Amino acid sequence: MKKRNIYILSIITIIILIFIFTLVDFGESDKKVVMVPVKFGLFQIEVTTTGELEAKSSDKIYGPSTSSLRDARISQLRIEDIIPDGTVVDSGDYVARLDRTDLENKIMDQEIDVEQARSQFIKTQLDTTMELRNARNDLINLNFALEERQITVDQSKYEPPATQRQAIIDLDKAKRAYEQAVKNYDLRLEKAKAEMSDVGADLRSDENRLSQFLELKKHFMIRAPKSGMVIYRRGWDGKKQGINSQISSWDPVIATLPNLKEMNSKTYINEIDISKIQKGQKVEIGIDAFPEKHYTGSIIEIANMGEQMANSNAKVFEVIIKVNEYDSILRPSMTTKNTIITDVIDSVIYIPIECIQNNDSMSYVLTSRNKKQIISGKNNENEIIIKAGLEKNEMIYLIHPEGADDYKLILLDSAIIKKYTIPPRDTAAEKEKKSMKVGKMPEQFKNMSKEDIQKMIKNKRRQGKKDRGGKSQKN
Repeated sequence: MKKRNIYILSIITIIILIFIFTLVDFGESDKKVVMVPVKFGLFQIEVTTTGELEAKSSDKIYGPSTSSLRDARISQLRIEDIIPDGTVVDSGDYVARLDRTDLENKIMDQEIDVEQARSQFIKTQLDTTMELRNARNDLINLNFALEERQITVDQSKYEPPATQRQAIIDLDKAKRAYEQAVKNYDLRLEKAKAEMSDVGADLRSDENRLSQFLELKKHFMIRAPKSGMVIYRRGWDGKKQGINSQISSWDPVIATLPNLKEMNSKTYINEIDISKIQKGQKVEIGIDAFPEKHYTGSIIEIANMGEQMANSNAKVFEVIIKVNEYDSILRPSMTTKNTIITDVIDSVIYIPIECIQNNDSMSYVLTSRNKKQIISGKNNENEIIIKAGLEKNEMIYLIHPEGADDYKLILLDSAIIKKYTIPPRDTAAEKEKKSMKVGKMPEQFKNMSKEDIQKMIKNKRRQGKKDRGGKSQKN
């Protein structure tokens, strides 16, 4: 029984192996017969990049004003809480809350300063009140003393002259003392007013500063200025500013409300392809989230300076592409596939790039039984233009078939090769003529007359003929 089972398993294994080898052989035979026709018509040269949607314009959601933060000596703000990115809000809805720890500490310190200023104000007020009251009492007493001296003078008219003279002197002293006391009181009153003004100003300053802090505290609760979709702002490093992100007091933008009716795609072009990119070029735009959707656009902005990509040595240039169509499903930060049409050439022959075989400096393709030399031109990611060597609808191999090394090589005529590969050479005289025709005068001719220039050209021609004649004689 065991031998029978082994026999059956062996047969099954052999059948499976035969089946596998058959499939492999079929796969190889499929490769041998893969042929494609030579195409003729419109040829597009494209640059494909990945981009990101962003609104053309947006309203910014600001935190506290820069001036109020500067007055409070707050340079950084931390987002303590914020609604999810992409949330739709109405005007006045809650958006975010900023960390108030630093501000609340300042408010507590300022409340202490206000209490101290208020205590100092009351103390100064009491001191000046008591001092002026004493000064007024002194004035009253001095006035009584003056009246007493006047009575003494009146009664001394029956006294000896010396006594009368003494009474008059005492009266004058009393008058002077009273007048001096009145002046001193006026000075003390002005001094008291100045002291009260100082402490009053200090108190008002501290109270105003406290009021500013309390008003500033209200603005740490951020609300939407209008209805729209809240989009997180990106920092200098490209990261979204969400919870725990730091906001500078010089640019206190918390988030944005983009205008979704006008969208752009921001992309980066490597330095190799940037020379092909120009403003106004047409772009075909696809959205990764909606593969069935297709849009059109055009390039509206190209950066003058390149920048280095993070974690890479590649240099890239920022390019802004305008999206022509409006679609309610488009959202900022969606990934786009941008196909930039850099050139369109009509009525040319082209084939897949994979069809071209190379042998040293010569390129060729494989037909049914021959190798045909070709001259290629511009190419895009998948196809390449053929300047010479192939005809429209001719069938060629896509992949190198077996036995192709024995195919006969058909070379192009030398005149055709020269036409497409060797640029025409101009003589020195012809170059000078061309430069003068386009209005560009060589430096050596600027100070010469027309007749002198013509003589110089003739002399150069004669000299060139002599040189050619001398070389031929030597040979």
